[in-house]
Amino acid sequence: MRSIWNGAISFGLVSIPIKLVNATESHSVSFRQIHTEDGGRIRYRKVCELEDREVTQAEIGKAYEDADGSMIPITDEDLSQLPIPTARTIEIVAFVPEDRIDPLQMGSAYYLAASGAPAAKPYTLLREALKRSNRVAIAKFALRGRERLGMLRVVGDAIAMHGLLWPDEVRAPEGVAPEAGVTVRDQELDLADALMDTLGEIDLDDLHDEYREAVEEVVAAKASGEKPPEAREEAAPGKVLDLMAALESSVRAARESRDGEEAGGPAEEAEVRSLPRRKTSSRAPKETGGKKSTSTAAKKTAAKRAEPKKSTAKSAGAAKKTAARSPAKGTAKKATARSTARGGDKDAAKGTAKSTAKKTASRRRSA
Repeated sequence: MRSIWNGAISFGLVSIPIKLVNATESHSVSFRQIHTEDGGRIRYRKVCELEDREVTQAEIGKAYEDADGSMIPITDEDLSQLPIPTARTIEIVAFVPEDRIDPLQMGSAYYLAASGAPAAKPYTLLREALKRSNRVAIAKFALRGRERLGMLRVVGDAIAMHGLLWPDEVRAPEGVAPEAGVTVRDQELDLADALMDTLGEIDLDDLHDEYREAVEEVVAAKASGEKPPEAREEAAPGKVLDLMAALESSVRAARESRDGEEAGGPAEEAEVRSLPRRKTSSRAPKETGGKKSTSTAAKKTAAKRAEPKKSTAKSAGAAKKTAARSPAKGTAKKATARSTARGGDKDAAKGTAKSTAKKTASRRRSA
C-alpha cells in the first residue's frame, strides 16, 4: 500500500517512525461527463482569469482569499514551517477507554506502518500496551494543511488511526427528535424485541453493494449491445395505520424468511398463520362454526331424540299394566308394539294407551 504521509508517533520520550496508509478503499462506479448529442468528453480546464488561457499544474499555487476578495499567496514552505509540534508527528496526548469516543466524531481510517527495522520494537511496545490496557490513544497530527485529532487503536497486529472531528464540529441533535410526547406500550416493545430476536445477527462479510453490482450489469449489457436488465417491481408500501399490526406482520415475515433460508425453501404455511390464529381464537366458533359448535348441536339433537324414547317406554309400560287387568291383553300388546315400531312418537303412544283403556272399560260394562 502506498503511504500518504511520513512521520513519527511521539509516545512520551519514545519516537516511532511510521508511514500513514489508507485503511479503506472505494469500489463505487465512477462516470464521466459527455456531450449527449455526439458523445464527446466534457473536460474541465484550468484557465487564468487575467490572461484568459489554460495553465499547467506546475503554474498553479495556493492562496487565501481575504474578505475584500484579494488573494494572499501561501507556499508549501510557509506551511512546512508552521510553529506546531504536529507538523510531522502524531503526538499522543492521552489514553482513554474506547467508549469515551463518540462515534459521530469518527472519520477516515488509516493504518500506521512501522518505517524501517528500528521502529519495530517501539511499535510493538505501543501495540501491546494498548491491548493490555483496553484503552485507545488520543493524538494530534497535521495532514493536508490543517491540524487534526486522531484515535489510535489495535486492529489485529497493526495500529490503526481514525481521524476524529473536533468536539465543536459535531452538531447537537436539537430539533431532531419528535417534539410531541409519545407513549410506547409494553406490548409494542415486546413485539419490537421479538422482531430483533427474529432478525438475529449477521456476518458483515456476507453483505455487499447490490447497487454497484446492478450498475456493472447495466454497463456490461450496453457494452455488448444487449438490453439492460429491467428493475424488479416491488410492492408499494401501504400506509401504516396500526403499529401493532405492522410489528406483527414484520415478525411474521422475518420468521418466514429465516425459516425459508434454513430449510432451503419457503416457510411452512402453518407457521405463517400461527400468529393470526392466536389472535382470533376467542371468536372462532362464531365465525367458522368450529368443532365446539358442532359437538354442542349434536348433543342437543341427541337429547331431543332421546326424549321420545323415554316417553314411548313409559307409555308402553302403562299399556302393559292395563293389558294385564284386561282380558284383551294380547290385543293391547300388539297395538302398542305396532305404535312403538312406527316411530315411537309420544302422542301416538298416549293415544294407543287411551284407546286400549276405553275398549277394556266398555267390555267390562257389557259383561
